[in-house]
Amino acid sequence: MDAKKSTSLLGVAFLVLLGLSYAENLFFFNILGDVLKNQLLAVAMLFLHNVLVVSLILLGMTFYVNLVVLNFFRREKHADVVITHPRIFAFIFACLVVFLSIIRGATLINGGITLETLPLVLLISAPVGIVEGYGIYLTIKKTLSRTMSMKGLGFIYGVFFAASLLEVGFINLLLATVA
Repeated sequence: MDAKKSTSLLGVAFLVLLGLSYAENLFFFNILGDVLKNQLLAVAMLFLHNVLVVSLILLGMTFYVNLVVLNFFRREKHADVVITHPRIFAFIFACLVVFLSIIRGATLINGGITLETLPLVLLISAPVGIVEGYGIYLTIKKTLSRTMSMKGLGFIYGVFFAASLLEVGFINLLLATVA
C-alpha cells in the first residue's frame, strides 16, 4: 500500500477512534464514583483511560506528521513548524490538555467550579497533572520528532501507570480528610 493510502486509512482510523473515545469518556465519568470504591479497579480504570487518551494523541500526531511529510499542505507556508519545533508544541499541548482535564474533573466532582476554589483544585491536582503532563509531553515530542519506539512507548505507559497510582492515592487521601 502506498504512503498516501496508508495516511488516509490512518486518518479514518483516527476519526473512528475519536468517536469511540467520546463514548468511552461518557461511560468512564458516569461510573467513576462506583469505581473509586475499589482501589484496584480504580487504578486499572484510570490507567486504561489514560492509555486510551495517550494512544489517541499518538495516533493523531502520527497522522499529522504523515500529512506534513507527504506534502498534503503544499500551499501552507508554515505547515511543518510543529514538526520543526516538537518540544515547544509538546509543552504547550501537554499543559493545555492537563489544565482542561483538571477543570473537567473538578466540574464533575463539585458539579461546578468557582474562581475561589480554582487555586485549591489546581494545587491538589498538581502532582498528578505534572506526571500526566510529562507523559503527554513525551508522547507528542517523540511522535513529532519521529523517534517513538516500543521501549519509549512502554516507558510512557509506565508513566501513566504511576500517574494512576498517584491519582487513586490522592483521591483516597482527600476522601479520608473529608470524612
